Amino acid sequence: MPESVARKLISTHLVDGDMTPGEEVAIRIDQTLTQDATGTLVMQELEAFGLDRAQTEVSVQYVDHNLLQTDEKNAEDHAYLHSACQRFGLWYSKPGNGVSHPTHMQRFGIPGKTMIGSDSHTPAGGSLGMLAIGVGGLEVALAIAGRPLTIRMPEIWGVELTGELPPWCSAKDVILEMLRRHGTKGGTNRIIEYHGPGLEHLSAMDRHVIANMGAELGATTTVFPADDAVRDFLRAEDREDDFVELLPDDGCTYDVTESIDLSGIVPLIAKPSSPGNVVPVAEVAGETVGQVVIGSSANPGLRDFAIAARMVDGRQTHDGVSFDVNPSSREILTDLTKWGGLFSLIAAGARIHQAGCMGCIGMGQAPAPGTNSLRTFPRNFPGRSGGGADDHVWLCSPETAAASALTGVITDPRELAEKFGLEWGDLGLPETASVNTAMLTEPPSPEDAREVELVKGPNISGLPEFDRFPDSFEVPVLLKVGDDISTDDISPAGAAALPFRSNIPELARFAFVRIDEDYPDDAEAGKETGHAIVGGDNYGQGSSREHAAICPRYLGLRVVIAKSFARIHWQNLANFGILALECDDDTYDVIDRSATLSFSDVHAQLQGGDEVRGEADGTEYTFRHQLSPRQVSMVLAGGLIRQVAEEEA
Repeated sequence: MPESVARKLISTHLVDGDMTPGEEVAIRIDQTLTQDATGTLVMQELEAFGLDRAQTEVSVQYVDHNLLQTDEKNAEDHAYLHSACQRFGLWYSKPGNGVSHPTHMQRFGIPGKTMIGSDSHTPAGGSLGMLAIGVGGLEVALAIAGRPLTIRMPEIWGVELTGELPPWCSAKDVILEMLRRHGTKGGTNRIIEYHGPGLEHLSAMDRHVIANMGAELGATTTVFPADDAVRDFLRAEDREDDFVELLPDDGCTYDVTESIDLSGIVPLIAKPSSPGNVVPVAEVAGETVGQVVIGSSANPGLRDFAIAARMVDGRQTHDGVSFDVNPSSREILTDLTKWGGLFSLIAAGARIHQAGCMGCIGMGQAPAPGTNSLRTFPRNFPGRSGGGADDHVWLCSPETAAASALTGVITDPRELAEKFGLEWGDLGLPETASVNTAMLTEPPSPEDAREVELVKGPNISGLPEFDRFPDSFEVPVLLKVGDDISTDDISPAGAAALPFRSNIPELARFAFVRIDEDYPDDAEAGKETGHAIVGGDNYGQGSSREHAAICPRYLGLRVVIAKSFARIHWQNLANFGILALECDDDTYDVIDRSATLSFSDVHAQLQGGDEVRGEADGTEYTFRHQLSPRQVSMVLAGGLIRQVAEEEA
């Protein structure tokens, strides 16, 4: 039977299960990716599992988020991560080497391989023909220990690309078009597979842009074929020997189908404060801009920086605009310098920052309150920028960003090109990359690794221990929230919170403070009793950070009742022994904050079906759950760490 690329990737790594959408499948994992904002917990989890040596083909720890060393905390994390990589046999990418996703693509990505990462934008690896999935840190730790990843088999969503992008449009406009059509939930429980003749005009790094932001659609992952564009990329990286052709079979079918004529794409922009709030740039042209930021894993390629450099070359950016550039990797910064683009950017007024995530995760470059900030980033959730809940962040292409930096207002790049006489065409970029592995540390031999002592400063707290899930309990609803609550809302990023990623008791002090500044104190006061949270649709969208589960659990969270859950956070709740239940609109409307929820005989109900009965202030309700028997066991055990420990005892 003819197979798609996605089904080939899964079938060749299938350990257990039936590849029927909705059924659980276990998949062998070849590679893992961790970054410093989530990797510190992964290393602590490896300690908890008693791991001796990584069992994957390649596992890499990147330091790309917590780069600002305003005090000792981030430096402590970096020292701990380096020592843990040495002890457990992982590669270590030093601070400043680059954002994990493009750097991994340059140095380690291989067509046909599977990879999971404790970062929701791990699917960017699909640009090389990999099956790359963002998950919680616990699942990454288990994969490093040699266990398969178990997920619900997604539908395969085939998106045929035809035509060629018109001038002044790029790959960012393609994924924004998908978000314009489908919003932030359109890809839930689906793998997006792009195919068709339009691929001929998209480079591997163009595909990275599209695959990266498939996460914003809620997709499990995105895959592209490994074709000549992938071969060209690996050749430029001096890794052509790693190329393996991987194409869809003629006549293969997809569970869901769609088509995009690239020639019909126009410059698009996501308005504040959701990646799904997409309109044509022309519709909002003229809005005053105070900040423009180019970079991040959502526009990481040399071409993305080069087109901006070409547009501002010989010109000055508007005096009311802060023009910021985040190089995505040291290699790309080197190539941009050799090509001459860095000089053009500096002369035009750009502020050049470290090679890393930086402003994308709120580590610097926070905009002024009420200021429109245009960014080539993947997300614009309220407060994610580090500038407060009233930030005004827009998501756009490098072309739109550069045009707007020059004019001081949101500007359609086609209009700017006409005004300034800018030409569209080949940028004359180098055909080979400036490969430099000096900031990558290879793991030592197993014998030497066993002699390594883990370096733990006072900010490395260790993992809290959680009890088993109770059979009967009564808890207050401590918080009621609306739709699209993100993990940034639950456990914020930014320069204030991120340095505590290794210190759960301290990080828990930031939980939900953007929504209710009293939540941490109220939860702590009733920690022994526990509490519940009620949420709307798409609860837990965004980052894969498991801190958004473990911090509320540390504060006593037992159950979350929501209309629907984002995939990764839903799994993270189960991983840490929090029960995720679903309700309908009517039930959501009547269960208010301060209600008291009571549950009895929960274990038998979870093990016997997909419904759980509970009472709210004396009225009985029936809630649904989508947990598999495997996940039910995990929740009842009090979380995955406790379950694994009991299995191995």
